[in-house]
Amino acid sequence: MIPNMISREEALPLMEAFYTLQGEGYHQGKAAYFIRLAGCDVGCPWCDVKESWIESPDQSKKINDLVELAKANPARLVVITGGEPTLYPLGRLTDALRKEGFRTHIETSGAHPLTGTWDWICLSPKKFKPPTEDVVNRADELKVIIYNQSDFQWAESYAARVSASCKLYLQPEWGRATKLLPSLVDYIKAHPKWELSLQIHKYIQVP
Repeated sequence: MIPNMISREEALPLMEAFYTLQGEGYHQGKAAYFIRLAGCDVGCPWCDVKESWIESPDQSKKINDLVELAKANPARLVVITGGEPTLYPLGRLTDALRKEGFRTHIETSGAHPLTGTWDWICLSPKKFKPPTEDVVNRADELKVIIYNQSDFQWAESYAARVSASCKLYLQPEWGRATKLLPSLVDYIKAHPKWELSLQIHKYIQVP
């Protein structure tokens, strides 16, 4: 069940929060505090955080408490992820974070309208529930997960829709990375507008 938007003005369902290095995409290697919200209605079968799909009542965390957790770390970069974070109204959270000097990034499938104020929007569209046109238009980064060879053509369909300044990344699905990497390398060499994204946090074994 998708939570009622009004009830989320003061608190959000926190699955986990952790300080680590951004492992993917344009900001790879930067220290960042991750806030992973529970709840997802997209349901990718290869999702590596399926435990984030279901929200439980004891996960509710007040906005001010989330900000205090972030402030305990030296970096002033927060990444809101999920689950699917666009399920919730995020305006009060981003306002509070920015007031404390944080840059706000979001990683989303774009399945629902985007709320909040963002310094960086990473769109990772999914076939199971397509993104809204607004998120496609506003994306700073397009990160397409490659699972099958047919996904290259699907990635191109979104590359044609995002803005000219949007950064383009192809990322192998982790469970098939070894098998898929040669194809990704060849594809990017033939289509150099794309760049390769690897989940380096998994290679170096950090959260």
